[in-house]
Amino acid sequence: MSKPESTVKLSPLAGLIFFSRWLQVPLYLGLILAQCVYVFHFWVELVDLIGAAMGNEAALKHIVDAVASGNVKPTKLTETTIMLVVLGLIDVVMISNLLIMVIIGGYETFVSRLGLDGHPDQPEWLSHVNASVLKVKLAMAIIGISSIHLLKTFINAGNYDPQVVLAQTGIHVVFLLSALAIAHCDQIMTKTAQAGDKH
Repeated sequence: MSKPESTVKLSPLAGLIFFSRWLQVPLYLGLILAQCVYVFHFWVELVDLIGAAMGNEAALKHIVDAVASGNVKPTKLTETTIMLVVLGLIDVVMISNLLIMVIIGGYETFVSRLGLDGHPDQPEWLSHVNASVLKVKLAMAIIGISSIHLLKTFINAGNYDPQVVLAQTGIHVVFLLSALAIAHCDQIMTKTAQAGDKH
């Protein structure tokens, strides 16, 4: 049986190397600040969308400038414009989810336990998170974000150069193949580990 961490004596070098994991804490705190920026951006875009729907000219101009490309800009809120703004909001939410996965999962995996066992709000995925699971989840989140960007391009395809649309599609396919490769490698490693446990 292994000793509790508090009674384990490490050599000075091993202790220094093990303590260095705490250098990641400022990085996670920085990501929390980035999350705050995304929350602010979300509310600004949402307030502009509501304002434009209620006839506010300044809000409409801001939305049109943000989503329209090309020389022709709509003078009123159209279904396409609303859809592009909503997809932008969904994009912000998905990136925010990605940040949460990196902040909580990364801290739990690489720095220290959060001690959330039994907490009613503990995320379901956190109970079995490790570096491998985190990689797969991050790859899936990146595919979701890429899908939203690609959908926004397809909706507004008339204002894009065909080469840009092809390039974005190609990048999305690369993300898909990368995620499949990561998931396949994870599956092989899990099967290998299970076979090793049996012997």
